Amino acid sequence: MNVEQRTGGATVLALLAAFMVFVDATIVNITLPQLARHLQASRPELEWAVNAYTVSFAAVMLGAGAITDALGAKATFNAGLVVFTASSAICALAGSIDVLNAARLTQGAGAALLLPSALVLATRSAPDEPARHRLVGLWAAAGGAGMAAGPVLGGALTAVANWRAVFAVNVLVGVPAGVWSVRSMPPTERRRLRLDVWGMAAATALIGGLVFALVQSPADGWHSTVVLTAAGLALAGLVAFVLAERNAPSPLLPAGIYRDRRFLGAVAQGALFNFAFYGLLFALSLTLQQGRHLSVLASGLLVLPLTGVISVATLCSAPLARRFDRRTILAAAEGGLTASLAVLAWASSVAPLWPLVLALIPAGFSSGLLVATLTSEAISAVQPRLHGAASAAFNTARQVGGAIGVATLAPLLGTAASLTDGFTRCLLVGTAAAATALAIAVYGRVGGRDRDSHADVTGREKVPGRRGFPAGDIGETRT
Repeated sequence: MNVEQRTGGATVLALLAAFMVFVDATIVNITLPQLARHLQASRPELEWAVNAYTVSFAAVMLGAGAITDALGAKATFNAGLVVFTASSAICALAGSIDVLNAARLTQGAGAALLLPSALVLATRSAPDEPARHRLVGLWAAAGGAGMAAGPVLGGALTAVANWRAVFAVNVLVGVPAGVWSVRSMPPTERRRLRLDVWGMAAATALIGGLVFALVQSPADGWHSTVVLTAAGLALAGLVAFVLAERNAPSPLLPAGIYRDRRFLGAVAQGALFNFAFYGLLFALSLTLQQGRHLSVLASGLLVLPLTGVISVATLCSAPLARRFDRRTILAAAEGGLTASLAVLAWASSVAPLWPLVLALIPAGFSSGLLVATLTSEAISAVQPRLHGAASAAFNTARQVGGAIGVATLAPLLGTAASLTDGFTRCLLVGTAAAATALAIAVYGRVGGRDRDSHADVTGREKVPGRRGFPAGDIGETRT
């Protein structure tokens, strides 16, 4: 196999990995009613079927760039693929919701290892900067396509077989991909650095404890021993993380990335977006199937106007960014999402489905613009040497926001008899989150005209030889 074939194969594997990771971020939502019936799962347990993946994804993602540097992109990619595929197999064979959720926790860790290493593999063979940007754009589009395909693919697999097929398909793809990677992928360089192991452990305790307390508190109460212990773990994790970052030679969050107002604004908007979006997906899947008594396939198809338009908007974001500055796009997209969620809240209370489906289209387009533009804004806000850490921090905040969204909105749904009213309550909370993000975006657009020293008025970096970091869902990792 010649060099061109090897580098081309590495790019294909990287795109496939991005697709798989984001498919599994959305595919499980559509199977929740089946999991509730077949595994006798309660509402909090169903929340963990979604959040276990998100929480471990967020916790490991914070240090995934450094792990990729230390082990090399090929070794990290192969390790992540093994973990992801093996845990998918356990999910497919799970006989209880506890086993499924534990496997989902491991699956998220594997996904976090796959993403930054896949990005390195996709871009390292690019002959120049424009070619590299095109490859990152393809990689981001593959992730967006995976997010869009999740509900439809999940609905089709569950309708044809059952919910186990949703996880088994990862094994059918992961095993040959792993063999292909080991046999044909060229080796990648490693860097000598000291991993911030204590910071990673503290971040895991902080994120895991916080989300566990939020998920379990509606069922067990805030005064229960389990919830208080989880909250205490989160607090201890926060203190330990601050101390670890102060003393680490290579901290996960260098001081330079959280002193920039543009970066903090992008992080806050990203967390609020995922709060509304992932909470909406969770509530929408249950409402369509249990509240409106639709089939799993029909429910998946009805979600497509939301998720499918995201891919289209992601591809449109780069041309729009060249025509307008990012802050204008962010303000417009946040406004569109806020208005769409408000219309959805009204549409959810009427009998016909078509107003709800139509309102999902602008919500999806606004979401696609936000996913791409917020990533670009977060990366360009900091110096190039901090791109990896900024990308990890931004995406960790997004995943934590999504986990908190599911944990917060799920209890608002109520019982199966009142899911329609509960869905309206969820949408109103999501609208409030989007409106908060809109206020941040407008403040950044109107009152934040000062740019940092390495960005111009279009939001593109003033770094020789670099154009603006392209739109994508994950951004750039340290290479």
